[in-house]
Amino acid sequence: MEKFTKVTGIAAPMPLVNIDTDMIIPKGFLKTIKRTGLGVHAFDEMRYDRQGNEIPDFVLNKPQYRKTEILVAGDNFGCGSSREHAPWALADFGIKVIISTSFADIFFNNSFKNGMLPIVLPQEQVDLLMSDAEKGENARMTVDLEAQEITTSDGQVIKFEVDAFKKHCLLNGLDDIGLTLEKATAIDTFEGQAAQSRPWV
Repeated sequence: MEKFTKVTGIAAPMPLVNIDTDMIIPKGFLKTIKRTGLGVHAFDEMRYDRQGNEIPDFVLNKPQYRKTEILVAGDNFGCGSSREHAPWALADFGIKVIISTSFADIFFNNSFKNGMLPIVLPQEQVDLLMSDAEKGENARMTVDLEAQEITTSDGQVIKFEVDAFKKHCLLNGLDDIGLTLEKATAIDTFEGQAAQSRPWV
């Protein structure tokens, strides 16, 4: 997993509330067990019509938001089923930060494990960032994980909270496998001792 330190770029406004995991990645795309390749299908039913053509009015199809790495979203983002394909799809699209007033718990935790930073803020601060995001390509927002600060395009600074352990994992690029590999020496030592003390196992 890549290390996460700071993201600076255009934020996309997505004010819909209750964006569930089926909206993020429809069930028809859940056949794969790979984390890559799902970005093209993120928000599929909102991005494309039945003929597969892009819907111009959808925010991520607009030229200024096509390469966004930051989403400013409505309340209760990531609700619905607990499919891990949802954060996979967003991460593969290029999303690194999602800001909302609340997230579904499983989606929230899965986001960290896939290198994304979900940020919970009060409604008035989300509204401020939503307005900033609506400025399009003329507005660049910075999210600094180390400082735990969001800086708007006009220089306003908003502090945010993040769990210390999850912050450590993002800053160091550690998913569950990476955390286990940090203990590789201790694991090897234990297995060697166990093999000597119980050779029959």
